[in-house]
Amino acid sequence: MFTIKKYVVADSLEEAYKLNQSKKANILGGLLWMKMGHKTIQTGIDLSNLGLDKIEENDEYFEIGAMVRLRDLEVHEGLNKYFNNAIENCVKSIVGVQFRNCATIGGSIFSRFGFSDPLTCLLALDSYVKLYKGGVISMREFINMPYDNDILEKVIIKKDNRKISYMSHRNISTDFPVLTCAVSKIGDKFAVAVGARPQKAVLVLDEENILSCDPTKDEIEKFADYVEGKLTFGSNMRASKDFRSHLCKVLVKRCINEVGGM
Repeated sequence: MFTIKKYVVADSLEEAYKLNQSKKANILGGLLWMKMGHKTIQTGIDLSNLGLDKIEENDEYFEIGAMVRLRDLEVHEGLNKYFNNAIENCVKSIVGVQFRNCATIGGSIFSRFGFSDPLTCLLALDSYVKLYKGGVISMREFINMPYDNDILEKVIIKKDNRKISYMSHRNISTDFPVLTCAVSKIGDKFAVAVGARPQKAVLVLDEENILSCDPTKDEIEKFADYVEGKLTFGSNMRASKDFRSHLCKVLVKRCINEVGGM
């Protein structure tokens, strides 16, 4: 049974931070994954009055508040135009519209779930988190940090003109992903993020310069093998590690071909 004994709507980030230092307190996002567990929360902290539900854009970056709903990302014209619809593609298969109207980007990113589609996509971009006490930290560093009692304020995505493709494989359309993959390209440099292995997403860079700016079929095949060899895969009820290993190469090749066609 899931129980919240005390529910607090925070009036400031400082108040929320102080309350969250207790081991029996929890920040409440969309309360979707959390309520599926059997847990008693002494103090549930609601951030909905702190103005963290906005997507803002300027010439250099997008800022996405932690309380922004996944559905807001899915339909945001500016984000999807700039990032080749990759943002829409990374959330549109998450359960259903009603769910995405409740689930928050902050809950997905701060929890660093292995099955998080947005985390895989953002890892392939020049993205950052802004923590209340920890400040601005790159997503590449944040994903490997230990969990703590800080508060995620917003996600920042730099506008650096990179091209990106996002794909996932699911056994059925609204299930958890079997594997997620994002490939980005800036200039002649490629980056690949692979998640739902079923562990959390990992970034692989083309450190051996396998891919040219306009990669050939042989280069793409070689790079897909290179990425697969850099990663470890596990088995669960959705797929075996061998299937995920094979699927990784398939999705990497498809994403590279899509990026090349942009």
